[in-house]
Amino acid sequence: MANTKLRLETKEVELPETLYVRDIENRVFQGIVLQCLAKIKGISLIEGNLIDSIFNLGASETVKGIYADQNSNSQSVDIKIEVNICYGETIPEKAEEIQTKIAEEITQFTGLHVSSVHVVFKNVITPEAQEKLAAALRKASSSPIIPESTIEEEYSEEF
Repeated sequence: MANTKLRLETKEVELPETLYVRDIENRVFQGIVLQCLAKIKGISLIEGNLIDSIFNLGASETVKGIYADQNSNSQSVDIKIEVNICYGETIPEKAEEIQTKIAEEITQFTGLHVSSVHVVFKNVITPEAQEKLAAALRKASSSPIIPESTIEEEYSEEF
């Protein structure tokens, strides 16, 4: 028998380039924005108060007043938030503080470029409501977000 070698075309064995895809759900952006807003004094979300939204994330699919629109082609995201502002706060300064913190943290945690942060001020909070918000913040900061017993149950070594 003749010694025959099969020749393969190099195009047949070349692998296509690997496409890496990273999907980030809107709830991730909402969670990041909620954490940013919790650090900013003088504002609250439009529905309920800020603390209720942070602690009840599992209760609803979305958080009202926080919207994210991703553009996978440009690896960027547009954020729109609706907040109330406390009486006595200056809107331009508060808007800049909100926009800067949100853009920095979303870029840091997701690696995406934040192409816009649109802040809509919906209402003015009275001094009485401002004091209730401050009391809720003090109370919430002293209690853990996730009880330790829940963590132990979810992450046990048993399968």
